[in-house]
Amino acid sequence: MDRRVVALGIARLADSFGNALLIVALPLYVASGGVGGRTLGFSVAVLSGVVLAAFGVFDALVQPAAGRLSDRLGRRRAFVLAGLVVLVGTDLAFLAADSYLGLFAARAVQGLGVGCTVTASVALINEYSTPEDRGVNFGVFNALRLVGFGVGPLVAGVLVDGGPYALLGHTVGGFALSFDVAAAAAAVGFVVVLALVRDPASTSAAASTDVAFAVTDGAGGLDPVFALGVATLVLALGIAFFAAIEPAVNARLGQGAAAFGAQFAAFVATFVCTQPLAGRLSDRHGRKRFVVAGLLVTAPTLLLQGVVTTPWGLGALRALQGVGAAMAFGPALALAGDYASGGTDAATLSVLTTAFGLGAGVGPVVAGPLSATGFAVPFAVAAGLSVLAALVVHTQVPDDGVAG
Repeated sequence: MDRRVVALGIARLADSFGNALLIVALPLYVASGGVGGRTLGFSVAVLSGVVLAAFGVFDALVQPAAGRLSDRLGRRRAFVLAGLVVLVGTDLAFLAADSYLGLFAARAVQGLGVGCTVTASVALINEYSTPEDRGVNFGVFNALRLVGFGVGPLVAGVLVDGGPYALLGHTVGGFALSFDVAAAAAAVGFVVVLALVRDPASTSAAASTDVAFAVTDGAGGLDPVFALGVATLVLALGIAFFAAIEPAVNARLGQGAAAFGAQFAAFVATFVCTQPLAGRLSDRHGRKRFVVAGLLVTAPTLLLQGVVTTPWGLGALRALQGVGAAMAFGPALALAGDYASGGTDAATLSVLTTAFGLGAGVGPVVAGPLSATGFAVPFAVAAGLSVLAALVVHTQVPDDGVAG
């Protein structure tokens, strides 16, 4: 593997680890009474959700602009490093934020930082790659990200439950140590990128001012990159809504948090293991077919999760969903990368990364209302959307996936 690709993957692992850690730690921190200030009549649970959602909203909002700016400046590494610095600072700022507004502001700024890191990172992966290895490079990058996302909640639970700690003659609470560990992870990512990553010589020479993305192709159909963005949004929605209905899942199957955690981990494990292989095979046999096949594999696994009646059955279906998502996500990024030209890598790929962020944000929001109409409803909706997304990619993306 190209060590630059691995270095960027490690940086993405670090920021996703910190984000996943905070998803667990911040609601507990709010509920512990460590935060005060005006609530405007909202419950602690609602305020926690708003604080967490701030990250995804601002992350998605900044990505298109950050991608265009890095294209125009011809600078990628600086954006990655700046985003990681923001992560370190905001992770350390959480304990100093003693109000809900302060937490919201820190989380929003954190989303802005990660948005800069993501777009520049995927652009660098694309520029480091050739058509023969772009799929496997994105597969490794995404797999490392999911490792961080899967490990973060486990570490947060251990740190919060085990506190306070006696460290170097001082007493450190579980929340403080959690925020410090998240900051340290981002700092490690910064050091790795600083040491191993450089902007390709071609970046600044190829930078273009024409970086607007298109919705249509000018011939009555969808732009291929936009179509891939639709598919990515659907994939992210199907991944993200599951965590939001944990109480309903546990009640239906008569299981506890440990079983739910294992089911969540089953998805992560198969996604991580499948991503590099799916990327390599898509390099050899074509990317579009993998995106379509992955969406079609995902659809029945989602549908059956709404009717399964045993914990182990749900775990098996989650594992299969991880395989389908891995088949589609990495090759979709690589296929979008095939269309990037003239220094528009970041702007082009930001269509997909923004779509993933929006899907991850929308999924938990719509899951609750849908599940209130019937346990199987959100699963059925996500499955139907997966089939529609497969149809969109099949009909709107050229078979060879090569621009021009």
